[in-house]
Amino acid sequence: MREILRAGAKGYLLKDSSENDLLGAVRAIARGEGYLSPAIADAVLNDYRKHVSNPIDLLTSREREVLQWIAEGKTNKEIAVGLNLSVYTVEAHRGRVMEKLNLHSTGELVRFAVRNGMID
Repeated sequence: MREILRAGAKGYLLKDSSENDLLGAVRAIARGEGYLSPAIADAVLNDYRKHVSNPIDLLTSREREVLQWIAEGKTNKEIAVGLNLSVYTVEAHRGRVMEKLNLHSTGELVRFAVRNGMID
């Protein structure tokens, strides 16, 4: 699967997919989006995560931003005000960062950010 995507495929559909999946795939590709059969999407994501050389690549740009602010000692409320987000959105980003990086505390987040050159 990795090789197919690396070669430029915009999507992948299993042979036994339903007509609705086929239509959804064609429409998504026509809109310029990618498409993966729901049955293999988790496997592809897990494979990608295993082969990412830099864990920071697992994070969205907003998650990186939130991580940097956390590592700088900002509270969720300060981050929310600074990024014009709700506190709940900041908490959700923090949770996803911790999940994606398999970190379990603010201290681990800070150590990760320092080791990866996100702060001095």
